[in-house]
Amino acid sequence: MTHSPEQSSLGKPAPYVDQYDASLLFPISRSTKRAEIGVTGALPFLGADLWTAFELSWLNLRGKPQVALAHITVPCESPNIVESKSFKLYLNSFTNSRFVDAQEVRERIRTDISEAVWRGGVVQAAVGVKMLLPDMFDREPIHEIDGLSLDRLDIECTRFTPAPDLLKSATHEAPVSEVLCSNLLKSNCLVTGQPDWASVQISYFGPQIEQEGLLQYLVSFRNHNEFHEQCVERIFMDIWTRCKTQKLTVYARYTRRGGLDINPFRTSVPQALPANIRTARQ
Repeated sequence: MTHSPEQSSLGKPAPYVDQYDASLLFPISRSTKRAEIGVTGALPFLGADLWTAFELSWLNLRGKPQVALAHITVPCESPNIVESKSFKLYLNSFTNSRFVDAQEVRERIRTDISEAVWRGGVVQAAVGVKMLLPDMFDREPIHEIDGLSLDRLDIECTRFTPAPDLLKSATHEAPVSEVLCSNLLKSNCLVTGQPDWASVQISYFGPQIEQEGLLQYLVSFRNHNEFHEQCVERIFMDIWTRCKTQKLTVYARYTRRGGLDINPFRTSVPQALPANIRTARQ
């Protein structure tokens, strides 16, 4: 079964479980929040949630601690997300458990996350898990999101809850292709109200979007309570419906919390997922 966000461990004391326990994972249905933004049938987008786990450790068969980073890819077609604190508690449960090798750990994570995100639905795409061992840490790059920065604009901001009416586009002019970005996206956790910080990239083809209004719109999420994945899908649907884009991609990279970052990617155009490369703030 899936749960409501209020039933999660968010904002509540939680014991530190240091023995492997897949039952700690807490799936939450995507459908309720999608219905709010008008998504009730076939999805109007493709994509995935790109997670990075920075705090992953277990014991080998001789009891020696091992460490790794993990990149986890959750298809957006899955009916559920995994609440992030439960994901952290789940990863912590590996700490004093013994595994043959990193491959066994990777397979456990892939199996458990797959079960949680596809619970109650038909599996359509695999959850991806890539393990990075310490000899690969030095190869992990840092790169800022590409695009023309909206933050260069000197604008007045007065609205701090989502205001899609700020979005405008030149529907009477020839379509353009642009890649725009901003470091000013901030929202709050749906349950705890704690701040979530992000950089966002918007790529589109269609009527030119009025940039000042787009930046004001992104800033308007500042006091909004919603999970990362839900914010990105709301941004996608608002731009898609109000700006009449013919092609649209929205990609956000959120700063990590509890050793995890979540980076939702949604697109109207079939394409390869972006490389899971962190920004300086992550």
